[in-house]
Amino acid sequence: MDSPPGSSFDEWLETDGLGGYAMGTVCGVRTRRYHALLTVATKPPTGRVVLVNGFEAWIEDAHGRHALSSHRYAPDEIYPDGRERIVHFAREPWPAWRFRIEGGAEVVFELFICHGAPRVVLGWRIEGGNSRMVLRVRPLLTGRDHHALHIENNQFRFDADCRNDAVRWRPYDSVPRIAAYTNGVYRHDPLWFRDTMYADEQARGFPCVEDLASPGEFSFDLHRDPAMLVFEAETVHEPERRKAERPPVAADTLAPQERGRRERFGGPLLRAADAYLVKRGQGMSVIAGYPWFADWGRDTFIAMRGLCLATGRLDVAGAILLEWAGRVSEGMLPNAFPDGDALEEYNSVDAPLWFIVAAHEYLALRGAGADPEETAALRGAMLAILEGYTRGTRHRIHADHDALLAAGDPGVQLTWMDAKIGDWVVTPRTGKPVEIQALWINALRIGTGFDGRWKDLARRASESFLARFWNEDRVCLFDVVDVGHVHGKNDGTMRPNQIFAVGGLPFAVVGGRSARAIVDRVEAELLTPMGLRTLGRNEPGYAPRYEGGPLERDAAYHQGTAWPWLMGAFVDAWLKVHAGEPGARDEAGRRFLEPLLAHVETAGLGHVSEIADAEPPHTPHGCPFQAWSLGELIRIQRMLEFPERE
Repeated sequence: MDSPPGSSFDEWLETDGLGGYAMGTVCGVRTRRYHALLTVATKPPTGRVVLVNGFEAWIEDAHGRHALSSHRYAPDEIYPDGRERIVHFAREPWPAWRFRIEGGAEVVFELFICHGAPRVVLGWRIEGGNSRMVLRVRPLLTGRDHHALHIENNQFRFDADCRNDAVRWRPYDSVPRIAAYTNGVYRHDPLWFRDTMYADEQARGFPCVEDLASPGEFSFDLHRDPAMLVFEAETVHEPERRKAERPPVAADTLAPQERGRRERFGGPLLRAADAYLVKRGQGMSVIAGYPWFADWGRDTFIAMRGLCLATGRLDVAGAILLEWAGRVSEGMLPNAFPDGDALEEYNSVDAPLWFIVAAHEYLALRGAGADPEETAALRGAMLAILEGYTRGTRHRIHADHDALLAAGDPGVQLTWMDAKIGDWVVTPRTGKPVEIQALWINALRIGTGFDGRWKDLARRASESFLARFWNEDRVCLFDVVDVGHVHGKNDGTMRPNQIFAVGGLPFAVVGGRSARAIVDRVEAELLTPMGLRTLGRNEPGYAPRYEGGPLERDAAYHQGTAWPWLMGAFVDAWLKVHAGEPGARDEAGRRFLEPLLAHVETAGLGHVSEIADAEPPHTPHGCPFQAWSLGELIRIQRMLEFPERE
């Protein structure tokens, strides 16, 4: 992927498989508090802290001093002019920039994170030029929670420990020690870089100014050797006794190893999928999105269908499912593992049902080769969910007299439309939401496959769904029936959730002409190139743009805003109702897949954004790197048998 030199605020991402990451912009100007070189998970995959935010770099030669970095300072000044020297950027196999220096020489800078270690490798090399060139690099440090900002203070420790071929700093006792391995020369010279400003945080209505500490400067003679600088967090991942014994890290050894690991995954989307798969305890989990999400239950089970099952990474899928299977409580699974010390939250009605869907598809792919103990553990978790939901559990979740699944307490958001502002649940959807019934019926049918006692309940739920959800006036499905647990009170708001009754799940709940009517209605009113709108344009409260401060954005989150992850279910449903039509698969690829593939080349490069504006030009927003968005794109590719392009 190439970008315009020095101008692009599109973002790149590198991850370590533990929850840590590096991210920034193509032009090098940090625009988010999360943009950093070394953010590490102290309690993988959570407890993330920023250790190395960035650097100030420049070249000194006979022609003068030439910046290779740029920062934005309050109120709004970009300095120095390093971004103006960028003539080329590539994101594969990892981020790499080419700078043109006055006099004709070019400097190539690249970085990558080593998978499985809290370590980022930086390298610079010179191409062309005759005069002697010295590279100078000043690391910019904080040692803060990745959601926070850092202000100049007297407690920050600049002290440098220069032993055993490394320079080490520990800004605060509460964060890991930072080790810098290098072939350069370190000069201790503490400085504060004050009032760095993050434009994206300002636009989102959040605090946006912080102070960065630079303990010293590294210098390199680029005409003698390429420059290498490795930052590493010395944490519980590495026993204390090994710290002093560790030899210098050789970038020329790490780079071929990491390049080979990435090449084994195949095309760019498969390599991007790896970014979300992380260690949790002895198992695995899925980061819902970078930079601010941790691993969420609902997102994990939806995303893994594309990230793991569609890509053949069955060992990883099994590890994820087994890690979550042991956490069933009263039929529920936690919706999130909080990023910190907060307790797990059991506030999702659909996460356990998505678990059943993912586990069912995983076991089907394993087939006769499935491990009996693993199969027993997963089916045991599925049965515990079905039994807990049938019996009744938290938040009034229970199988009602009509065999449909009722759910919801005042002030609690249980479905994926979960925006909440103070005590206001923006889309409460208490009662019997349509996609929850589709998931419930699928879960019952899956359970019937290995335990016949669910057969009658599955039949009754299917019959009740067909009898109660058809909205004759609008020729589609109600979004919720028995609203607020009031029998017969139905919500006909035009939303995309009804698409799951036709596609996106192992078993369709609606077929025939009704299915065609649903898909046609959703396509006509909700389809955008970036996903399905969450609310019809003619509905009260429709929000055409996702903008403003936190209050305005949360109010628009599910009130029109388009979500790419919904395209997986839509394309599946569209293919079903257009089956047998000449050229249908090619049309689906052209109309639904190509726009998303084009989006992959913008915003979060190589990935798919969380959301987009409901109206043209459908500007992407939210997390620039979203797991279920990418997972469903991969699943669509597999559905359409569309080859991935290098």
